[in-house]
Amino acid sequence: MGLFDLFSKKGTTGAVQKLAPKVSDKRGMAPDRWEAIQALAKIDSEEAIEALLVRFTFYVDPTITDQEEKDSVFNSIVGKGALAVAPLERFIAKAESLSWPLKMLDRITPNGVLDTLLGMLRKMDTEYERDPQRKLQILAELETRHGAEVVVAVTPFLSDVHETARFHAVGAVLAQENAEDARSALLDVLAREDSMRIKARILDGFGQRGWAIDVAQAGRLPDAFALDPSGVPHRR
Repeated sequence: MGLFDLFSKKGTTGAVQKLAPKVSDKRGMAPDRWEAIQALAKIDSEEAIEALLVRFTFYVDPTITDQEEKDSVFNSIVGKGALAVAPLERFIAKAESLSWPLKMLDRITPNGVLDTLLGMLRKMDTEYERDPQRKLQILAELETRHGAEVVVAVTPFLSDVHETARFHAVGAVLAQENAEDARSALLDVLAREDSMRIKARILDGFGQRGWAIDVAQAGRLPDAFALDPSGVPHRR
């Protein structure tokens, strides 16, 4: 690294440190925040991207201002390409809401998003937690993703203590081409599950695939369902 590069880097860091508080000030003046966003967008560094990402952690009135600022940050970060991958992954690892950062990562490296989601899920467990929102978002997102590793990663969450987590876990499993790998696990859930919406989701999935079940395996069926003569569930 040459002397010019060293001073240039120090100058960039100083600029980011000066601009970052303005971007993160939800009570600040909108024109000041907008100017800081535009200035940071011109800086090609991970620090600048991290400063911009903070804008997705809060909401401001009016709605149109909030959307315009977030859209600008979104487009700026996506425009950074590969430079933005590491800051996005770090942000996703701790963000309360995953929607915006996942969309950005999806635009930059679609194949990397699934690995990121599965990596986070593998660090989670099925026990009680006061705020399971991150886990719920990941499981719900996996309902829209496809990959051979999803079934194995999600199957433990069929037994999660949180009903919504179990609901999304069922959906994520059934969305996969290799869902049959978890067929036995889904039958176990069907037999013990008290939630009628989870039972219904499993039964719909079995019905769509023509998978038969034994009456004894099904437990109490929701009133909307019956088994045909071959044991395949269907809605009445």
